[in-house]
Amino acid sequence: MLRSFLNHQVALVERIGARPEDGEDQRLHKRLVTATSLMTGMAGFVWGLLYMSFGEWLPGSIPLAYGVILYLSVLFFAFNSNVKLLRGILLTFLLLLPFLLMWSLGGFVLGSVVASWAMLVPLLALLLTTPRNAIYWFLAFLGLTILSAVIEPFLRTDNLLSPLARDIFFVIDVGIPSSVIFTLLHYFVTQRDAALGLLSHEKEKTERLLLNVLPKEIALLLKESDQSIADAFDDVSVLFADVVGFTPLSEMLTPRQAVDLLNEIFSHFDSLAEKHGVEKIRTIGDGYMAAAGVPHPHPIHAHALCQMALEMRAYMESRAVNGHLLDLEIRIGINSGAAVAGVIGTTKFHYDLWGDAVNISARMESHGVPGKIQIGQATYELIKDVFVCESRGWIEIKGKGPMQTWFLEDVIE
Repeated sequence: MLRSFLNHQVALVERIGARPEDGEDQRLHKRLVTATSLMTGMAGFVWGLLYMSFGEWLPGSIPLAYGVILYLSVLFFAFNSNVKLLRGILLTFLLLLPFLLMWSLGGFVLGSVVASWAMLVPLLALLLTTPRNAIYWFLAFLGLTILSAVIEPFLRTDNLLSPLARDIFFVIDVGIPSSVIFTLLHYFVTQRDAALGLLSHEKEKTERLLLNVLPKEIALLLKESDQSIADAFDDVSVLFADVVGFTPLSEMLTPRQAVDLLNEIFSHFDSLAEKHGVEKIRTIGDGYMAAAGVPHPHPIHAHALCQMALEMRAYMESRAVNGHLLDLEIRIGINSGAAVAGVIGTTKFHYDLWGDAVNISARMESHGVPGKIQIGQATYELIKDVFVCESRGWIEIKGKGPMQTWFLEDVIE
């Protein structure tokens, strides 16, 4: 029942001054101002009645007036939703009235440092306004504290509060504002830690996404500099692969099934690239591109890429669903040589390669044979002592003319 009552009160506070167009930050700001006004206003009523019970009618009327002003302000806020006005009234009267109350009781000692309530103002200003405005409120608090020390000799020298009552008020006037300050700071630190944790989590997600698009070294360079990134490499091997038969197969699958199948195949290729120190460049439809020797040199770039190609073909030959081999093959082309690598684009950027070696590699794939790995002469000269290759002879390559090519078959035992 108590929880239900508290939830009802919280819901009531959340509705006061709320507007449908308010953003989440604005809603939170309004809730904090409203809740603080209602709580300190209630404290004003309690303090006023306590002082009046001891016969101090003038001091008692000051916090009572504060409570009335705050509750009327909240009522007005419920209709006009002007949170700046309510916040200004809250901070102004919470700063002034504790000092007025202390002066009416006779100063720091006789007033049981009731002005300590005013210490809440700079902290509330820091929470509810801006750091710059909070400095002004803090300076105002210091000014009133100094003024209180100056005028104390001219204040009354006694009041109707007994020594015990003064001690009780002293404990209350120190304990409650201190508790409120601690609660505010605890809330601030908790929210800060939560925000930092969320920020760290989002940063990790962003970095993971960036690493999914770019090589690690390039991602670091891109984060540290806005300059264009481009490098020349003398010894690079490039692989293009095409999943033959995927397009007609995808027409018999649902979109989700087609995407899942291609994702499973390319994810396996990604694991092979990582295994052999090869850099995945990109995918285009059912095509896959990878390179060895970028963004950092690879001592056996051609060997690594050829071994990966053999494992890619073996994987495709074993692809089965419900025990039935899929009617899919892979056509792969590889070539080696010099290339330029860099990042293009400003929004959907990606790491790419350019050069004659890249173009020939693409031709090796497009002029290849399903189920075969066709390599150019440059690659053949680098790997012929380690891998079994079958000469295909001279074939006409678009844009290049006749070129001698080989089929990569296996590793020499």
